[in-house]
Amino acid sequence: MPDTSSTSVDTVLGRLVVERGLATADEVAELVQTRDTEANNQSLSQMLVERGLVTRKQIERLLPEIEEQRATRQIPGYQMLERLGAGAMATVYKARQLSLDRMVAIKVLPRKHTNNKQFVERFYAEGRAAAKLNHPNIVGALDVGQHGETHYFVMEYVEGNSVFEELQANGRYEESRALEIAIQTAKALEHAHKAGFIHRDVKPKNIMITRNGTAKLADMGLARAISDREAAEAEAGKAFGTPYYISPEQIRGEVDVDARADIYGLGATLYHMVTGQVPFDGPNPSAVMHKHLKEDLTPPDHINKDLTNGLAEIIEVAMAKDRKKRYATAGDMQTDLEAVARGEAPPQARRLFDLVSLSALDSEAEETAASSVVSIDRAGPAPPLTSQPIFWVAVAGWLLAVGLIIMLLTIAGN
Repeated sequence: MPDTSSTSVDTVLGRLVVERGLATADEVAELVQTRDTEANNQSLSQMLVERGLVTRKQIERLLPEIEEQRATRQIPGYQMLERLGAGAMATVYKARQLSLDRMVAIKVLPRKHTNNKQFVERFYAEGRAAAKLNHPNIVGALDVGQHGETHYFVMEYVEGNSVFEELQANGRYEESRALEIAIQTAKALEHAHKAGFIHRDVKPKNIMITRNGTAKLADMGLARAISDREAAEAEAGKAFGTPYYISPEQIRGEVDVDARADIYGLGATLYHMVTGQVPFDGPNPSAVMHKHLKEDLTPPDHINKDLTNGLAEIIEVAMAKDRKKRYATAGDMQTDLEAVARGEAPPQARRLFDLVSLSALDSEAEETAASSVVSIDRAGPAPPLTSQPIFWVAVAGWLLAVGLIIMLLTIAGN
């Protein structure tokens, strides 16, 4: 029989080759059973190669991940059950916390980043940020630590799907359900902002929906303390966020990015939810971000004709390119979302729309006046003021006023 360490390697290898589609679960199980029955000392990797199911090169490419998963499975106090997902910055596992016998999710920093101080610090910063937040619409932080070379962050396990997964499976949301999710997410953001943190990566993948329909904001990986000027200056000029949902000021890498960036992200997420498509698309991230900066937003109710004007207004205000024209707080956006959910007009959005409209009218008036001056200059000297109709209107008004005064004085005298 193989020793305990090789059994651990074989367990991880067997799962990986099945996940990668290199062999079926039945083929792996048959090899393991044959080896155990025949007391064969061969490793599973050797047997897979001999059967022609995988190549040696494929095994070599899997080795770093095998070692990483083996290390992860040895985190004290937790029993790893399955991998939930992986990205460039972390891998997330479902696990059982042995002391409390409850399910948790454990995010692990990839081995390739463990020697990068910036990545390690950002990983722990996420844990610290999440630990300061306690809200029913935010995925809770439970623990953060290091075991050997493994850096891990333990959080509440949410049994359900992300908004992104639901969009992929079912298409766009009905307005009423989208409003429910957006209201809960706005509450989460308001809580985070009041605690002094901005999320900076609000998007469908980072909003989890529990089995009972509760929305929970997840992944504080890009969260930053609003007051952390040092971190803001270190990141100046760099675009942190997801291209489809990122705010213009994040794209420009501005130092004073604030809570209104999250409002933009929620607006972009809500746009995707109710239209079934992202606000701006393009062949690459750069093209998409350029559109966030320069291209006018197609109104969501032009895409989904069933949307109410109120919800369309909320999304457009939240996604204003000039952050001064967005909601000042997530609480203001929540107020409007709740108004629309009740079948009322969104008061804050209407006020902001009026301000934007007045600003646009003022700009248009200025442009019209400027073009009038130019046309007069090109046509030669302007005609005398007394030859203009407006002059005679003014004179007639003045004479009428004088006449009225004389009549009143005459009546008073009698």
